[in-house]
This record gives sequence, structure tokens and C-alpha cells, in this order.
Amino acid sequence: MEDAEQQPEGEEQRRPAAGHGPLAGFTVGVTAARRAEELGALLQRRGANVVHAPALRIVPLSDDGELLAATEELLGRAPDLVVATTAIGFRGWVEAAEGWGLGGDLLRVLGEVRILARGPKVKGAVRAAGLTEEWSPASESMAEVLDRMLAEGVDGRRVAVQLHGEPLPGFVEALREAGAEVVGVPVYRWMPPEDVGPVDRLLDAALARGVDAVTFTSAPAAASLLSRAGERGQLDALLDAFAHDVLAACVGPVTALPLHSHGVRTAQPERFRLGPLVQLLCQELPARARALPLAGHTVEIRGHAVLVDGALRPVPPAGMALLRALSRRPGWVVSRADLLRALPGSGRDEHAVETAMARLRTALGAPKLIQTVVKRGYRLALDPSADTKYAN
Repeated sequence: MEDAEQQPEGEEQRRPAAGHGPLAGFTVGVTAARRAEELGALLQRRGANVVHAPALRIVPLSDDGELLAATEELLGRAPDLVVATTAIGFRGWVEAAEGWGLGGDLLRVLGEVRILARGPKVKGAVRAAGLTEEWSPASESMAEVLDRMLAEGVDGRRVAVQLHGEPLPGFVEALREAGAEVVGVPVYRWMPPEDVGPVDRLLDAALARGVDAVTFTSAPAAASLLSRAGERGQLDALLDAFAHDVLAACVGPVTALPLHSHGVRTAQPERFRLGPLVQLLCQELPARARALPLAGHTVEIRGHAVLVDGALRPVPPAGMALLRALSRRPGWVVSRADLLRALPGSGRDEHAVETAMARLRTALGAPKLIQTVVKRGYRLALDPSADTKYAN
């Protein structure tokens, strides 16, 4: 799992009018179990509505019998090489060992073997424990760690690999094929959430296009959400939502693997941290919003709100459904029957369209943005100079 840093870097782009963050009017789903509050706060600080649905839970280190068994095995027979993969996992391993009364023994063994640390943060955790790593790649890439190990040769060597909540695809297998004896150290384990209610609600929101993006900070969270959709018979519908309307934003390439295996295109920051992930959303979501020149105003249609000349106007779900239907063909008349079909759960009474339209106009604060065409329907009041651009 890619690590995450505390704060975003740089200034957001395409910031709306003063008082509104770049994510105002957008709803973002957060699937993280660890550091979810921090990620949610970063998103809310930039104006987003946040739907928190932890897609997994973490087994506490001190309660994990598998970690204790692996630690005792290594103390009984020391490895030749240790691969540390995450800072939080390495610290947690040492802390758990201390809780079992094995901390001094573990540090003594680790101090006598070669340690490879995957990236600067892991290196910092190793040194904070009073140990010294032999090597660490600047890229934070497990592939680079594996290449170095295979180039040096691992045949006949005993290698301890700190796992980080999910299997490392191909890493352990490649070492074993090269002749290494590999001992996995499961510093924490992912399990399905005890309460699947929030996950189900997030799935329902994604299918209804009630969220604009879903964030993933670990591969198990992505796999868990996809698995739950499959259990509910909604996997194809979820994949369609990701393909057309809902942005899947991942903290890094390892996290994105389960989504990519289902053909989902993801957005990823250049640096695998929480800050750059939020910065990415600040750029991507406003860029996906539809901006139209209507009746002398600039109107930007976002997930659950509209910017009218930079002023944020929250819009009820029924109104947003009508507005999206009208915006698909700006300036063209959309019949009441077609608008009725766009309304969620509206039945057959076209009066529901008139009621929702009246509330939409009130919410927008500029009634002339939408024109009534007698006996035909409604249309957006597209400025004449924009007719050619938006005709199709």
C-alpha cells in the first residue's frame, strides 16, 4: 500500500469564486479505514461533501497471532535479509513485539541482518528503531527492490518480507523461484468491514451518480468494494459508473491494480501521498464539470450544486436530474415526458416535472436560465453566440 503524507503541496487550480473551495459542489466517497478522517478533512477543507464508507477493517497488530508466530520463527532462526515495505507496518511490528516482551530480541536480530527499506519513509522508521538499512530505492518501487535482490542472487537465502495488508503480487513468488526461503511477516491484516451498511450506501450513491469520485488508498479497499458490488449483483453497473461518470482516484499504482484488472481507468497523482491525491481531485473534478453560457450568465454544473457566475447554488437531487437532462443538448427543447423519465422515482405524472422545475429555478436564483416552451417542454437559455459550439 502506498504511504500518504500529511499535507497537500502547492495551490489548487481552477478555484471558484472567493469563499468556495475547488471541490465545492462535488461529493467524494472515501473507502479508507486508516487515516480516513485526515483524508476527509482535506477534502472538506476544499469544499467537498464526503461520504465515508470504510471498505475494510484492520486487525490490531498486538492481537494478530500470525504476526506473533512469524516473529517467533525469525527469532528462533534469523533471516539473512529483511525487506521493510511500509513505515507504519515496521513501527507496528516493533511495537507489537515490545508488547509481547520480545522487542529487545527482535531489534537484536534485525540489527545483525541486512535490511532493505522500500522508500524514504520506511527508511526513517528503520532508523527511528535504532537500526540501519543497507539500501533504499528513491522510487519507492517494490519492483526496483526485487530487481536488486534478484541481481545479487537470493538462492539459498532466508528472506523475511514485511507484508502490508495484502499479498505482494509476484514479489514473493519471484523470490521463491530464485531459490530463496521466504518468511512473510503480516504486520496487519485487512478483513471485510463488520458493518457493510456504509459500503452499500456508497455503492447505491455511485450507481445513482450521487458521488462524483471515489478515492482508494489501498488495493484491499478497491478489491473489497468490487467484491461487495459483485455480491449484490451490481458489479457491471458499478464498472459502468466508473467508465462514464464517477472518477476512480487511487493514491498509487499498487492501489489501482484491482480496478485495472476490471478495466477501470483510474486517476493517480505523481507522488503516492494523500496530499497529492486531494490536489489531483481539485484539478480533475472541476475540469469534468460542464460550463455553459446561459442568459448572460456563466453556469457550471457540478455534482450536487451549480456555480452561477461563481456563486455556489446547492440544488436538490430532482433539480440536478432535470438540469443534467437539459444540459445534454443545450438550447434544444426537452419534452416533459423525457424530463419525467430523468426524474428519480417520479412515476407517470408530468406535474412532478413542473414542481421540480419550479424548485430548480428557485435554487439557481436566476429563473431565466431555463425557458418554458409552451406545449413542448423546457430548454436552457443558451446565449446566441454559443449556438454553434453547443449545437451537437
